[in-house]
Amino acid sequence: MPPEGGDSFQENARRKALYIAMTVGQWALADDSGLEVNALGGRPGVRSARYGGPGLTDADRNRLLLEELEGVPAERRAARFRCAVALSSPAGRVTVVEGTCEGRIVVAPRGAGGFGYDPVFEVPSLGATLAELPAAVKDQLSHRAQALARIRPFVDALPATGDAKISGRGAAR
Repeated sequence: MPPEGGDSFQENARRKALYIAMTVGQWALADDSGLEVNALGGRPGVRSARYGGPGLTDADRNRLLLEELEGVPAERRAARFRCAVALSSPAGRVTVVEGTCEGRIVVAPRGAGGFGYDPVFEVPSLGATLAELPAAVKDQLSHRAQALARIRPFVDALPATGDAKISGRGAAR
């Protein structure tokens, strides 16, 4: 797998899909995703899974995020999960789409479900963090679900031949 060295989710997804497609000689689907917090200038962004350095747990990263936002009022805690999904042909043709889930960062973790930043990311219209929502609800509004719905027409348009097999591989946020 190529390193996620891009400056954007789109670039990282594109690199991964292209690498897989060219390596296996088949169409490939790859993603990259993470959390963007407005008050932090978009951080953690593409470094969401590595935020704070190596060896940190999800709880450690959430604690660091909340420490950095200490004293920031609720109206300035806007955030979004962003997912880029790329579909690449073995010949190097790449299509990239995005999905987002808008919300805000709460002052303390809530809920036991989900993973990553879910306990600190609230969907204001539901009054709940992603970790408090049933998986079926989270799956419907997630950034990944939106991105996958947007890439589906491109996948559906692939030729129905043995050459159009899709190799899927993604990354955790």
